[in-house]
Amino acid sequence: MDWLNSLLAEHLLTLVVFLPVVCGLLGLLIPCESESGKSMLRSWTLFASVVTFAVSLLIYQGYQANGAEFQFMESYPWMPMLGTSYQVGVDGISLWLILLTTFMMPLAILASYTAIGQRVREYYFLLLALETGMLGAFVALDMFLFYVFWEAMLIPMYFMIGIWGGKDRIYAAMKFFLYTMVGSLLMLVAIFYLAYQHKVQFGTYSTAITDLYKLTLGGDGFTSPQSILFLAFALAFAIKVPLFPLHTWLPDAHVQAPTAGSVILAAILLKMGGYGFMRFAFPLFPQAVMYYQHTFMVLGTIAIVYGAWVAMVQPDIKKLVAYSSVSHMGYVIIGLFSLNTVAVTGSLYQMLNHGISTGALFLLVGMIYERRHTREISAFGGITRVMPLFAVIFMIVTLSSVALPGTNGFIGEFMILLGSWKANPGLAAIATTGVIFGAVYMLWMFQRVMFGPINDHENEELQDLSGREIAVMVPLVFAVFAMGIFPNFFFEKMSPSIERFLARSGVKIQTTITKADLPASVKGN
Repeated sequence: MDWLNSLLAEHLLTLVVFLPVVCGLLGLLIPCESESGKSMLRSWTLFASVVTFAVSLLIYQGYQANGAEFQFMESYPWMPMLGTSYQVGVDGISLWLILLTTFMMPLAILASYTAIGQRVREYYFLLLALETGMLGAFVALDMFLFYVFWEAMLIPMYFMIGIWGGKDRIYAAMKFFLYTMVGSLLMLVAIFYLAYQHKVQFGTYSTAITDLYKLTLGGDGFTSPQSILFLAFALAFAIKVPLFPLHTWLPDAHVQAPTAGSVILAAILLKMGGYGFMRFAFPLFPQAVMYYQHTFMVLGTIAIVYGAWVAMVQPDIKKLVAYSSVSHMGYVIIGLFSLNTVAVTGSLYQMLNHGISTGALFLLVGMIYERRHTREISAFGGITRVMPLFAVIFMIVTLSSVALPGTNGFIGEFMILLGSWKANPGLAAIATTGVIFGAVYMLWMFQRVMFGPINDHENEELQDLSGREIAVMVPLVFAVFAMGIFPNFFFEKMSPSIERFLARSGVKIQTTITKADLPASVKGN
């Protein structure tokens, strides 16, 4: 067992990152001509994702909040002439996003059991390969390595939408790919420029972020190096968030993607944008961040209100949830650009909350779609009578999405609005209306789907949740209340890293999160 202990101690992050894709390659060897073969493949894929989650918990267990800035670090030369290396590590910002990824993947896989019947082997391989790409992006401490994982995520999602998506899947897949690719190429050019600047200032090429943080770049005005480089990075991350007006690919991708694709897209891939701002754009270009602070807060506020208004008029449940993502991720942007501890902590927490709540909504929409093969709100009504358990879970997740106190959504939005009020009271007041609009479109949708008379006889024959579907939803319901009632459990690990992030971004840290900054419902937890 000494070799196992050594492997876990020295290569834990590498194991977590590459375990899914290795298991996916092994899964390609399983024959899937028969139903028993398909069942074996599904079980193997689920087992691989659960093991990955279990191993990722070792990262949480061993992570010391007040320890080194980056922990579990591994570094190996890759292309020394270009200054690139395989360098990975984790801090309190990436820790929870890693756990969110490994937590959501088994649920997405389990939800796919009855939804995917064709090309099963390829589908589950792509899911596991996508998990490796996402985890790699969260742990990469070398910018070129991050770019490789960032681009690697595109390929599995592109094929998942294009092969197993809806009737307009090719259009949605191409739009998703082209939007993300355009922003990524500009970021790649900026990465090469930073490596060159490291050569100029320190004598060697390097793309390690710990080296690039030391660069001195001019930051005065729109045409300054910091400004141009920041915009190159910001475009890539804003597309991924997605931030208004770069959001138009998202509703198409969500509506056309299979259920698991929508869940992963909402729960994890959208977080890459917020994470990219925190890990790269803010610390590397602090003067440019201050220069564009107001602009991005305005865009975030527009996204909140615009996303809510458009969601309100959607006839398709899935498209409504997709536009709600635009609104909720707008909160993340205004929180980050508020540049204070409370708002930034709220933004990171909101990313986790959105992953849980919106991921759960897409799972529920997928379950009802499998039964009725429609997502039109008008096709439903009175579902509570025939699917009471489904209705109860849908209600809990809906209330989480509208930020009811006691649920996870309340904590993140409260802290963002509190922190953004300190930065810009006017924009904070406008953003607060998004909470009201969010309640309107979510509760109105819930009322039309769940209550009233059953006007369609097909709805009378609907079956309530199966044991497998209950197993998918129970962990998410637990997370909704755990994150809503015990937020300090999460804050303890992330707060020191957020303070370092703000200090590196040129913000003077005055205080950590105190009970005075928290809503009364969570003080003392």
